[in-house]
Amino acid sequence: MSEPDNLQEADGKKENAEVTEAVKSNEEHTDSSDNDVENKIAENTPEEASKETEENGIDEIEESNAEDAEDEGNKERHTIEFKEYDKMSLEALAIELEKLLKREKVQAIKRHVDAIKHEFNSKFNALIDEKKADFLNDGGNEIDFYYSSPVQKRFKSAYRDYRNKLNEHYKNIEQNLKGNLQKKLEIIEELKGLINVEENINTTYKHFKELQERWRNTGPIPRDKYNNAWNSYHHHVEIFYDFLHLNRDLRDLDFKHNLEKKLKIIERAEELATYDDPMRAFRELQELHKMWKEELGPVGKEHREEIWERFKAATKVINEKKQLFFKEKDKIYEKNLERKEEIISAITTIAEEPTNSHGGWQKKIREIETLREEFFNAGKVPIKVNEATWAKFKEAVRSFNRKKNAFYKELKKEQYANLQKKRELVKIAEDNKDSEDFDATTPLMKKIQSDWKKIGHVPRKDSDKIWKQFKAACNYYFDRIHSKRNEANKVFIEAFNKKQELLDTIKSLELSKDKDKDLATIKEHVNTWKSIGRVPNDKRFIEGKFNKAVDELFSKLKIDKNEAEIIKFETKLETLHNNDDDNRSLDNERSFIRKKIDEVKSQINQLENNLQFFTNVDDDNPVVKDVNTNINKHKKELELWKTKLKKIKKMY
Repeated sequence: MSEPDNLQEADGKKENAEVTEAVKSNEEHTDSSDNDVENKIAENTPEEASKETEENGIDEIEESNAEDAEDEGNKERHTIEFKEYDKMSLEALAIELEKLLKREKVQAIKRHVDAIKHEFNSKFNALIDEKKADFLNDGGNEIDFYYSSPVQKRFKSAYRDYRNKLNEHYKNIEQNLKGNLQKKLEIIEELKGLINVEENINTTYKHFKELQERWRNTGPIPRDKYNNAWNSYHHHVEIFYDFLHLNRDLRDLDFKHNLEKKLKIIERAEELATYDDPMRAFRELQELHKMWKEELGPVGKEHREEIWERFKAATKVINEKKQLFFKEKDKIYEKNLERKEEIISAITTIAEEPTNSHGGWQKKIREIETLREEFFNAGKVPIKVNEATWAKFKEAVRSFNRKKNAFYKELKKEQYANLQKKRELVKIAEDNKDSEDFDATTPLMKKIQSDWKKIGHVPRKDSDKIWKQFKAACNYYFDRIHSKRNEANKVFIEAFNKKQELLDTIKSLELSKDKDKDLATIKEHVNTWKSIGRVPNDKRFIEGKFNKAVDELFSKLKIDKNEAEIIKFETKLETLHNNDDDNRSLDNERSFIRKKIDEVKSQINQLENNLQFFTNVDDDNPVVKDVNTNINKHKKELELWKTKLKKIKKMY
């Protein structure tokens, strides 16, 4: 079997003739002609079967060489690197095609261009499927779908250039082939005339050699004319050699020269039979057969059978190695097929798994994309199942896309409902962003921000726009609040600075030993402190320092403890009132005082009940005196708490 990249196009109109009929009979094991050969070999004896296989190999080489006779660019094809086109992106494939057209001869890149075109079409069709799915997912109508891309236009332009160049090349080839055929027919006619020429035999022999050289240098001819032309040429060459029997020395000299050359060809063929690269060996073997047949004449009869059998034996070994190589290649293709079948099965399984969340589908999409890449990178499969495998792959992906699209259509409905809800929140935010009633509006703005977070996704095309609208309205409102607070903070900072100065004054205050005068001075400072107003929240610690300083002054005055407590309490209430916009701290303080009043009353009742257990006991009894003392103490405490309660009620 001849290697695919070594066989040529049959003619300019047959773009895809990569293999000869001989190759097809070896590669396509289901081909009827191949089965006929196998059956025939099975019927023959081992010797006959071996001989027939050997002859088939030689026929294949001759058929390939006949094709080569029509394609002068054959040798150049093997020097062009065949890259892993199945792993390239669409853009990379287009660029590679452009490079081939620019750098290589058009007749030498057919196999490369066909592979690039196949990969480009496969991947672009897959892209089309994805874009169509997205189009339908966005609510589009299937009949309105259309997609094109710059990379597609670029590839089509390059491929169009390739087709034009190839057609021009074939036109030129056709003209050259016909011209070369005419020249070779003229050479054959001249060969015929050598027999009847009356001239010196040496002159005739020299003329014969010139005709042989012209024949070799004439160039390719049409393949369908090749064998007839060569047979006719060879026939008349043999007649001329028979004619040379009159000059045995010249004939023997030629026989000797041809024998030496053919022995070298045989030695090279036997060397090639040991090569590990069977395809390289087979390609060179083709050239050796061409030299044997076209460039060299006959040898002496006593050597003809012997050297031909030796050459055939080496040919058989090389051909068998090539056959084995293709069998191993088929095994690789079969493994690739198994992997692609596994990938298709995995895609089908993923498509059938139930999924009801956006996150779940996004995960599936990533998994499918990974499997798609693995499918494209899995390598080639046998030609006979290539189209079917590709169709199964596309159907598996389409089945997944249909289910994905169905999910996202439903999701779209939810998203449009969510969009309407968010638009309503935007309207509320914009309607209230200029409100001056901060107490009522701030909770509302915080609530709609919380509600916004609870609403699900909206269509992607509207997401950024509506979020910016909502954010702008909310930011505008809260920036106004912050601005107001910043202005208030300036006042609070001034109040703090004044209180700090007053605190320093109180700490350094020297009392006069005149109790009433000193008490009036302390009360004046307390009232001044209360009149200064609020301080920043993070500066409230100064109130504790003030209370401590006042306590120290009262302790020096030795005034009634309850009176001092009431003065300090009034200062505390004023601070609570100034720092408490919603009276929550005042409410807590009132609740605390009422609780203390109830506790003290309960303690007094308990102590009075305890006294009832003391009968016929003198009031001077130490235990009775201690209980009465506690009762009086708690009653004074009760009066203090009641006074505080009256003070706090006045604050409302």
